[in-house]
Amino acid sequence: MLTQDQAAAIFRRLRQYSTAEEVEVYFYGGKSALTRFANNTIHQNVAEENYGVSVRTVFGGRTARATTNKLDEESLRRVVQASEALAKVQQPDPDLLPVPSAGEGAPAGGPSRHFASTAAITPEARAEAVKKIVGVAEKHKLTTAGIFSTSDSVDGVFNSRGLSTWHTQTSSEISITMLATDSSGWQKANSPDARNLDAVSLAEIAAQKARDSARPREIAPGKYTVILEPAAVLDMAGFMFWDFAGSAILDQRSFLNGRVGSKLFGDNINIWDDVSHPLQSGAPHDGEGTPRQRLQLVENGVVQRLVYARATAKKVQNSEFKDHVGPIAPTGHGFLLPNEMGEAPMNIVFAGPQNPKSLEQMIASTERGILVTRLWYIREVDPFEKILTGMTRDGTFYVENGKVQYGIRNFRFNQSLIQMFSNVDEMGAPVRASGEESFDMVAPAMKVRDFNFTEVTRF
Repeated sequence: MLTQDQAAAIFRRLRQYSTAEEVEVYFYGGKSALTRFANNTIHQNVAEENYGVSVRTVFGGRTARATTNKLDEESLRRVVQASEALAKVQQPDPDLLPVPSAGEGAPAGGPSRHFASTAAITPEARAEAVKKIVGVAEKHKLTTAGIFSTSDSVDGVFNSRGLSTWHTQTSSEISITMLATDSSGWQKANSPDARNLDAVSLAEIAAQKARDSARPREIAPGKYTVILEPAAVLDMAGFMFWDFAGSAILDQRSFLNGRVGSKLFGDNINIWDDVSHPLQSGAPHDGEGTPRQRLQLVENGVVQRLVYARATAKKVQNSEFKDHVGPIAPTGHGFLLPNEMGEAPMNIVFAGPQNPKSLEQMIASTERGILVTRLWYIREVDPFEKILTGMTRDGTFYVENGKVQYGIRNFRFNQSLIQMFSNVDEMGAPVRASGEESFDMVAPAMKVRDFNFTEVTRF
């Protein structure tokens, strides 16, 4: 693995090759491996070790970036030359700030997200886990497909003003789909520590969903009380957090334009961005090396604040929006410069209720409703009202008189996120959740009234 000392030595060599006023280098990469299975058989195992060096240079307000994954001297020299050549032909950016100083960098410490036992997982160990998953499928006369992946990665920023940050992390992920003749079930989990993943438990849940949703019945579309499992909650919620950026306000492309400080959601909705949360993952610094702050974005349904990269905070402070967006300051949520994305909160944590309900309790308190395992193919219909459309998948059930009655054909939905988070009647305890349409979050299951299903699918 590339170490911080090795990266520092590479950075010193890169600086020697540069004539720029400022130099910033982002290091990334590591080892990754994946075991893929389908039709109850492993059909692919891949492994890779790769490191990238991304160099940004600055000349009089002009900046550009060039990247290489070759670390020999000639390649390092050429990547600096490419960055400088690109920077010199750019238009000066009046909003470009000097690279942050050493004192502005992310401090050492924070939760460890590197686990030697995860980094040491072998293809044989992944294959053994898949064997157990296949065993569950065969026991229930089902067909299974999915992945088991692991990685060991590094992430660091160095610049010519003395800033140096470094983050190491392991990751592991299991995704399982169980297939029957006319039904399916699914489960997915991700963690920096592979010991938190229970392949057999995930497989049993996915198998149970496939079996219980067999011979699905068709019921009429309409507005129903829904019980959304955490994966379904995060795949919906993920569509709104890019709007919590100062740059989105400046571009007037955020559903929060004119709404910061307003009550948009129910009293029970409290949302944080918190990279230090024990169930979260990722580096404690942003693309410039500045520390990510812990922020409460939504308090009792009221949108309290946005996140900012350094330059965005300065631009918003000098804009017409400055008195209407809450506190304005760099929060450590920027991406690599230059970019068109600005910033975004990427470590979302939903705060749970004082008395969280289990999924079974939510079902028991439901007179008539729909249990949703997950959602897919989600697209935005109305950016300002945050209306999304998509479909249910891999375990959709009809609930009546406090019990799951039978599997049903999947629905298409058209649903406003604002209304959805205003209609949450019950919540579970937040868990680290994984979906397919958004990044991982710490999110609870939710019982939501008047969820709008518009059409029945054919499966």
